Amino acid sequence: MRDVTEILAAVDHTLLAQDATWEQIRAVCDDGIKYHTASVCIPPAFVKQAAEYVAGKLTICTVIGFPNGYATTAAKCFEATDAVDNGAGEIDMVIRLGWVKEGRYDLVLDEINQVKAACKGRLLKVIIETCYLTEEEKIRMCQVVSESEADYIKTSTGFSTGGATFSDIALMKEHMTGGKKIKAAGGIADLEDADRFLTLGADRLGTSRVVKALKEME
Repeated sequence: MRDVTEILAAVDHTLLAQDATWEQIRAVCDDGIKYHTASVCIPPAFVKQAAEYVAGKLTICTVIGFPNGYATTAAKCFEATDAVDNGAGEIDMVIRLGWVKEGRYDLVLDEINQVKAACKGRLLKVIIETCYLTEEEKIRMCQVVSESEADYIKTSTGFSTGGATFSDIALMKEHMTGGKKIKAAGGIADLEDADRFLTLGADRLGTSRVVKALKEME
């Protein structure tokens, strides 16, 4: 298995619970700094406070169009700009799944690119919510994200019927092109899980459990 520090460096340490408090968000930020995670992924309402709290010691990631993805493109763009202005360094957006089901991949691509422009140069990860998609739709979304200005494709919100699977990461690794990266999120149980996702091709891991597992080991 990889060295724990290598795994932690790929982790977006996540707390997106609806009832999250500032005390809990602050603790996640403290953990992110202590364990040198790639970022903390937190609700938009906490971005400004968290960015001021970490004072450049940690990247703040947040979510937009979350978790359902059916906000208008204009609303998603506003959310992205607002988050960046508040100090977010990375944005994870949810696509409009209805467009995928209708085969309107042109609209999905256009929305991704509009949101990317609103991110003002920050990283954009595109959540495709794999649990709702057929294998063909997953492959098409790999192609769309590969063609887009986004930086990552991401499996899941963690708020639906399923999270990341090993088979989905293997599929994405096979079909992503153009140097685009892969984020596995949802259901990553422990360090062994995390290591396997990285081996299969994930570049980032969205999880709260890896840091928790490490703290329990300590």
